[in-house]
Amino acid sequence: MSKNLQRRQALVYHAKPRPGKTEVVPTKSYRTQRDLALAYSPGVAIPCEEIEKDIDNVYKYTNKGNLVAVITNGTAVLGLGDIGPEASKPVMEGKALLFKIFADIDVFDIEINEKDPEKFIQTVKAIAPTFGGINLEDIKAPEAFEIENRLKAELDIPLMHDDQHGTAIISCAALINALELSDKKIDKVKIVISGAGAAAISCTRLYQSFGAKKENIVMLDSKGVIKKSRSNLSSQKAEFATDREIDTLSEAIHQADVFIGLSQPNILDEKMLLSMAKNPIVFAMANPIPEIDYDLACQTRSDIIMATGRSDHPNQVNNVLGFPFIFRGALDVRATKVNEPMKMAAVEALAQLAKQSVPEQVNIAYEETKLNFGKNYIIPKPFDPRLIVEIPVAVAKAAVASGVAKEPIDDWEKYKVELAERLGGHQKILRMIHDRAKSDPKRIVFAEADQLDVIKAAQIVDEEKIGIPILLGDKETIENLMKSIEFEGAVSIIDPKSEEHMASRKRYAKAFWETQKRRGKTLYECESLLKERNYYAAMMVREGDADTMLSGFSRKYPAVVKPILEVMGKAKGVDRVAATNLMLSKRGMLFLSDTSINVDPTAKELAKIAHMTAQTVKMFGVEPVVALLSYNNFGSSPFPQAKKVSQAVSYLHQSFPDLIADGPVQSDFALNNDMLGARFPFSSLNNRKVNTLIFPNLDAANITYKIIKELDDTLSIGPILMGLKESAHILQLGASVDEIVNMAAIAGIDAQEKLKSIK
Repeated sequence: MSKNLQRRQALVYHAKPRPGKTEVVPTKSYRTQRDLALAYSPGVAIPCEEIEKDIDNVYKYTNKGNLVAVITNGTAVLGLGDIGPEASKPVMEGKALLFKIFADIDVFDIEINEKDPEKFIQTVKAIAPTFGGINLEDIKAPEAFEIENRLKAELDIPLMHDDQHGTAIISCAALINALELSDKKIDKVKIVISGAGAAAISCTRLYQSFGAKKENIVMLDSKGVIKKSRSNLSSQKAEFATDREIDTLSEAIHQADVFIGLSQPNILDEKMLLSMAKNPIVFAMANPIPEIDYDLACQTRSDIIMATGRSDHPNQVNNVLGFPFIFRGALDVRATKVNEPMKMAAVEALAQLAKQSVPEQVNIAYEETKLNFGKNYIIPKPFDPRLIVEIPVAVAKAAVASGVAKEPIDDWEKYKVELAERLGGHQKILRMIHDRAKSDPKRIVFAEADQLDVIKAAQIVDEEKIGIPILLGDKETIENLMKSIEFEGAVSIIDPKSEEHMASRKRYAKAFWETQKRRGKTLYECESLLKERNYYAAMMVREGDADTMLSGFSRKYPAVVKPILEVMGKAKGVDRVAATNLMLSKRGMLFLSDTSINVDPTAKELAKIAHMTAQTVKMFGVEPVVALLSYNNFGSSPFPQAKKVSQAVSYLHQSFPDLIADGPVQSDFALNNDMLGARFPFSSLNNRKVNTLIFPNLDAANITYKIIKELDDTLSIGPILMGLKESAHILQLGASVDEIVNMAAIAGIDAQEKLKSIK
């Protein structure tokens, strides 16, 4: 991607459709006069009086307990330096977004126009009553140390300067695991720290907490090795001054076991790397350009264990693995501070998590066959769903054990369940889907590329590398639309009606006729049909000139699905093609079937739809838990529609005994485990989270998914076609740009799976 293009994208992202990245959303009803009277005057006076009586009631009646302030003065913004409070606001909004999407913590970002440490401290203290916790960010050293130390001592809420402690916690977890893999002991290894800022100082202190010896550590700043003989050292640098008579990184790195880089790009060269001890550990964390290039380092030393701050290499030291979950645990027990035991607990939990079996959805998100603890996997991935459970629990337990928790937790298992349910929101799932598509981008035919919204979506797919667009339609129209939105990608444009593509049209027509000649179609008819874009797109996929296709934006569903079914046909063993919609709800992924094709399937067809949907669910790395829905529970009705579902369940149990599926069950019982367990404890759905709903007919499925989509905060992706021999998917009529992009990602993943099965 060109710098100009990236610049334009970044500016549009932050400016449209409304400026900024966060908003304040009411959590209480406000529709009636009664609601407003309770929310403000006169009702609001009553909780005010209760808080006045007991100040701790502020946690009971306000959002303080889940509200964190991200505070900066903009003096040390990553990669940008001292840019001031206003210019740092996009970064702080980004931090707020990460708090919310990873740990469901609300944030106000606060940019303070003050460089004087004392005045900054007094300002933060003055606004602290609003918040349950404070995350300091991008404040330059050495002032950052004084500011954090003073505020920690003078406030009674958890506070952390993430630039210091976030990097320290994540890198320390990685270091512990790297040392284990290289069979080295932390109290024996020689460590070189390149950099002496807030992060480097905090990293080194935390490593010492885990056993690193001061006499084995050499720290460097921009002037070289920090030695006791140097004058005018800050108290923080003096803490790590060495007695050794060395001056340069080249001298310090000789026979060192560990290199920690928090400094400048490309300062560690091949010669220095070769001089390190056997099985060297190199964390080159300068961003965006590390102290040594990842590929160069791995080519130079085959025995290296390498980490960087970049997401495009293994072992990314990413602060998002720490701060959201540390604050989550601290807030949930009302900790008065983030202390050393809590930070150490986070380190140990992260290190241990990397050694556990990785959920399949994480493997899928990162396009890995199987992530296993080893030199290329020493810390968890940001999309690991276990982070929200494991890290806050470890931090909260440490807060309780160290005596800083005002509200200790009694039932830790219940707390884990509550944590897991916090992140049912769809954005995290969407990121996983998009990243999966990006891992192996497929050729996607956009059959209606003469539509502006389709072109906009294709542009995003192209620029984000979600897929490789192929645009079908009138070339001049498409080029004009591309020009109007500055779509500069070098994509294929094909007009099936044009003379330019007559040869391919005739080739496709002949291949299509071979399958249709005994079904009443002539070669001439097939040639005419191939001028129609849906037939042409489907044949491109069938003949291997594309991997998948999208259509349906401007045409009714039956008109789009007919060419696809005629050209592609059903996969082996499939009797009926079906469709499912993926609903991204607050409770997580929910698949609804059949939402588009089968009007009134038989019991056997219903069972096969359930099985196909379960296979689709597995494609996303999730274990399917299937409820076959009806108006009755477990055969309580004698009517034919109810019996049909009962027969479908019996067929499923006989044919696919390993599939977790049950019914007939009413939808409220399927989605409410307490209700189900109390009335029907025998059901295999008990104590499981249902993620797949199979409806008895098209009416029920289609009506339900559209109601959910319109009334709830739910994003619908689909319909996802199931049972086709090749990959093709149909858009909702008039789908939004985002919906088209999401369907393109799904189509890409589907194509990945189908091509794998062929191989």
